[in-house]
Amino acid sequence: MTSLVQHITIDSADAYELALFWAEVLGSPLADDDFPGDPEALVEAPGAALLFVTVPEPKRAKNRVHLDVRPEDRTRDEEVERLLALGATLVADHRKPNGRGWATLADPEGNEFCVECGAAERAALSGTRLPVTADDVTLAVRLAVDALAQSPADDWRVPAGSLTWNCWETVEHLSDDLFAYAVQLGKPSSEGEVPYRWAPEREGGPWNAIFADPAAGTAGLLTTLEASGALLTAMVRTASPDLRSYHSHGVSDPEGFAGMGVVETLVHTHDVAAGLSLPWAPPQDLCDRVLARLFPYAPDDDDRWAVLLWSTGRADLPGRARVTSWKWHGAPLDR
Repeated sequence: MTSLVQHITIDSADAYELALFWAEVLGSPLADDDFPGDPEALVEAPGAALLFVTVPEPKRAKNRVHLDVRPEDRTRDEEVERLLALGATLVADHRKPNGRGWATLADPEGNEFCVECGAAERAALSGTRLPVTADDVTLAVRLAVDALAQSPADDWRVPAGSLTWNCWETVEHLSDDLFAYAVQLGKPSSEGEVPYRWAPEREGGPWNAIFADPAAGTAGLLTTLEASGALLTAMVRTASPDLRSYHSHGVSDPEGFAGMGVVETLVHTHDVAAGLSLPWAPPQDLCDRVLARLFPYAPDDDDRWAVLLWSTGRADLPGRARVTSWKWHGAPLDR
């Protein structure tokens, strides 16, 4: 048996006020039962929550333990400026001209913490690629559900873009894909797929193992998408990086299955959005990560979403022939 870190507890002069600062830093909520003047306040950050406790004695010396902050969607320097605007102060600047290094800040009560380079900056500095992660699966599915939920259409049985499937079937197929990738990681084998029964509901329709209940409507359909995405996220997050399992495009690893799930989500949401006349443009950095993992020889054009659509036969790229047959590179890549 082992132990887990439940909270990181920080003594404070005013627990609630300091927790508000850190909630803004981390983009995480305070616990629902916290209020001004509360002697304890909890910031529900992923991994390990921060518990602030009001104590009578002031801070007198440098922290023996401190937090290292890594921005997710900003550069290190942009994050430093954001945190200074929130009320932090600069204690020591260890940033180097070559882009490496960190900045040491203090929160409004003087607790030191460091701001490091984000993952994208680290990858650029080291000449490596950013891996596709479980968080990318979560992000792709959340963006897809949010976009499709905006449709005013009652009839989702219209064609999904250039596909022969309708919009309902395409989302159903996407849910089934995410489910299938999750179970493949749950029972890894290089010999074949987990033997669920796949079959179409109509001639020419997608071959699925799972189907949404039509009586639940489009809200229910999107719930199946969220649930299947959560299953794949959990399996990618917990699987050993050394795990290998079968896919028809080649034996792959958890990162590969994460990338497949993201690509399926992005391009099939494109198909459905076209059928429902909805806008859809996923983040360029997300497209870049899955291209690097599954389409390592794709063109390096700046518009990574356009390149992903071209790579999957859905769009043209200037000066390049239209892709009419494609498959991704599922085998693990050296990072």
